Amino acid sequence: MRSTEPAARTQSRTQRPRGAAVLVGLAAGGLCVPLLAQPTSAAERETVRVHHIQGDTRISPLLGQSVEDVPGVVTGVRAFGSRGFWVQEPDEDGDPATSEGIFVYTGDAPSVAVGDEVLVSGTVDEYYPGGAERGGQSVTQLTGPEVTVVSSGNALPPPVELDASAIPERYAPEGDPAADGSIEGLRLAPDVYALDAFEAWEGMVVRLLDAPVVGPSTEYGELWVTLRPGDHPTPRGGTRYASYAASNPGRLKVESLIPFAERPFPEANVGDLLAGETVGPLDYDEFGGYTLAARELGTVADGGLTPERTRPQRRGELAIAAYNVENLNPGDPAEKFERLAEAVVTNLASPDILAVEEIQDDSGPADDGTVTATETLRLFTEAIVAAGGPRYAWRGVDPADGEDGGQPGGNIRAVLLFNPERVSFVDRPGGDATTATEVVTRGGVATLSHSPGRIAPADAAWTDSRKPLAGEFRFRGETVLVIANHFASKGGDQPLHGRFQPPNRGSETQRLAQARAVREFVREIDAADARRPANVVVLGDLNDFEFSAVTRELTADGLLVNALGTLPPSERYTYVYEGNSQVLDQTLVSPTVRRPELDIVHVNAEFADQASDHDPQVLRFRP
Repeated sequence: MRSTEPAARTQSRTQRPRGAAVLVGLAAGGLCVPLLAQPTSAAERETVRVHHIQGDTRISPLLGQSVEDVPGVVTGVRAFGSRGFWVQEPDEDGDPATSEGIFVYTGDAPSVAVGDEVLVSGTVDEYYPGGAERGGQSVTQLTGPEVTVVSSGNALPPPVELDASAIPERYAPEGDPAADGSIEGLRLAPDVYALDAFEAWEGMVVRLLDAPVVGPSTEYGELWVTLRPGDHPTPRGGTRYASYAASNPGRLKVESLIPFAERPFPEANVGDLLAGETVGPLDYDEFGGYTLAARELGTVADGGLTPERTRPQRRGELAIAAYNVENLNPGDPAEKFERLAEAVVTNLASPDILAVEEIQDDSGPADDGTVTATETLRLFTEAIVAAGGPRYAWRGVDPADGEDGGQPGGNIRAVLLFNPERVSFVDRPGGDATTATEVVTRGGVATLSHSPGRIAPADAAWTDSRKPLAGEFRFRGETVLVIANHFASKGGDQPLHGRFQPPNRGSETQRLAQARAVREFVREIDAADARRPANVVVLGDLNDFEFSAVTRELTADGLLVNALGTLPPSERYTYVYEGNSQVLDQTLVSPTVRRPELDIVHVNAEFADQASDHDPQVLRFRP
């Protein structure tokens, strides 16, 4: 699993003499060792309970205070990552807004066991995994602990049963405008909002039974299930992010407290079933939000999901595809090139034109000034030939070093591959990293001044981001202008599961500017003094949803039509993130492209074993 514990989280500890065997957190890292101390009767002071600490909001009413001899039973131990253990008060207070469980942060492997009855003293803390600036929620915890083990082998509190009836349909409350949209100060309404229900169970033992997998397992030992499988289901077993108001409240991440050496984390695809019982404390982290830390982990039942294949294009059809190949560079293992190539040939049926995003330079992430990608593209196109596909030619424009964002040193860019046996590329020299291509009417046809060429590379919209690549093609006597895109990422946006509701999508501002720049270029094509309107295809990784303001900007005034509209809504997704199947990659066409047929070919995003994290898409039409 990812460690959620930054180095700065090491906290000072103090020792106080007490009676009975005590486990004291030492300043050197929280190692628990037994001490002898003077006996003190619990009746001599008011006992603070876990629900007093948790309170009925997200922030403890006792934040920063020291508490003594908080009673509970150990329900889970985490000996790696953010080390510590969970305790739960067996006797509930009757208030559904107050949790009876809490995490005790020790820093080093704790010396308690599940079933121990303990008394815990420490400082009440609110910890923001990944840092408060990321907008996530906090975990209420006890730090600098002193732990008295009263007895062992005790019965555990019964788990909270998580199913569709337990999770409200509404995802989150509206944040307080006076607190920048934060929900931290609001009293929890666990019967109204899913995020409030999860928060009210923070630290308590919860239980899943036969939960559908909606987010594949990852290298970090995590997967996502849904507790509400009826919410926006996809035909292949996922749950679709259909709008900003449809966040799919049943999604929950599952990790394991069982050491991987003892039991490796299972591999799971979308459509599988996490069968049997999965039981453990409810945690929260920055990578997905509320998480079941499984003390008992169910088994994965294979749902039989297989990669899709599209049909081959017919004689008079032009097939144009887009594929984000996730930082492809010569340092990648041969298997990655082979798998990507196999997808192009077998799953995409060797499209005539292929716009590929995230082609890195020839030295990959090495930040050595290299900007050419000749070797990356040679290896990729040779792998396609070896897989039985055509010998693709390619056209692209090398970026200026370090100017296009992405992995430092990688100089990612979009490149146009094409099958010269099926389509011709019209070369018009002069395009480079800083020279803009323009619309030029030639013989009554809208063409490009530079092909390949970049669209408005000096525009501030493209600062530290990939510039669109435009290419001019000829197919069966018709001109087709293709614009390959990779818009700015969503980095820095507040998470869906965070404390600000609705979340701020700050990165959208740059993508809106990028969409305006591309649409303005398409407007110039449309306004060209030509005998007939041009066939324009705008495609690639737009890093935004089909219902977003960015997409609305691209389709304003009817200059472009989103080909996603030809698909049933349940099939519109190219990416799976935190259990949400969603659109990031899109294909838009000018109205002159008649009867477009789009196919999103699901080969990666739903699977644990991925060649890329995106699914490709292919457009077919008759120019």
